[in-house]
Amino acid sequence: MSFVPTRMFFTKGVGRHKDYLNSFELALRNAHIEGCNIVTVSSILPAKCKIISVKKGMTEITPGAITFAVMARNATNEPNRLIAASIGLAQPADKSMYGYLSEHHPYGETDEKAGDYAEDLAATMLASSLGIEFDPDAAWDEREEVFKMSGKIVKTTNITQSARGNKNGLWTTVVAAGVFLA
Repeated sequence: MSFVPTRMFFTKGVGRHKDYLNSFELALRNAHIEGCNIVTVSSILPAKCKIISVKKGMTEITPGAITFAVMARNATNEPNRLIAASIGLAQPADKSMYGYLSEHHPYGETDEKAGDYAEDLAATMLASSLGIEFDPDAAWDEREEVFKMSGKIVKTTNITQSARGNKNGLWTTVVAAGVFLA
């Protein structure tokens, strides 16, 4: 069976609990996707796939349905440890082409740093598939400018959730997801 998503939405969440699994469930609940049977998929944004709001996307989820998503997640029970989960997106200017999504699950990175890195990953994958020449050692800001000036990449963005580990050692889980819909 083949499924090509026509829409997707981004969401994120954080959960804390004494049990690892429950903290993950609470993070999914905070992201409004706890009722899904999530199947994680890799990094391709289908051609012509429309990005919709999380609010609209939530109305189209049937509890218990098999739901495909690109997901980043991270967890810790270490007090005060900074964790993050980030999804990056790079969309081509040509709507008949596919784009890229990336997942990043770092320790010790802020929302901004983790988000920039995830966005950079997605844009770099798309740029290389489009044949855009760039210096892979250049800073993200420089490469972003090259990518956008090429006229081949129209949009890059990210969704990131970070949190510090609970001071009393409860499990803290963060998730970020790009959820696909028919």
